[in-house]
Amino acid sequence: METSGKLILLFVLVTAIFGSSDAQSVCNVPYSGLFACLPAARPPNPPPPTAACCNTVRRANLGCLCSYMKSKVLLNYGVDPNLAIQIPTKCRIPNAGHC
Repeated sequence: METSGKLILLFVLVTAIFGSSDAQSVCNVPYSGLFACLPAARPPNPPPPTAACCNTVRRANLGCLCSYMKSKVLLNYGVDPNLAIQIPTKCRIPNAGHC
């Protein structure tokens, strides 16, 4: 799975576990920023990622987010990994790299 897709999956995981408080952050982004990406990763017919979601993905520490990618918790929150993988491309984020 590509890093960018893994990033989005991690965003959703961290948000689901820790809530959406701006008082704390993970991997250089606030939890509320991660929450902004959730609708774009849930079926059916997800909306395009919002500007807030795309800004979050751009600011994130990708290496940090990759360290969370082995978790299977995401599926418990309705996240479709195939949709999540598409978010960085939809946000037009170049050079997302690989974990």
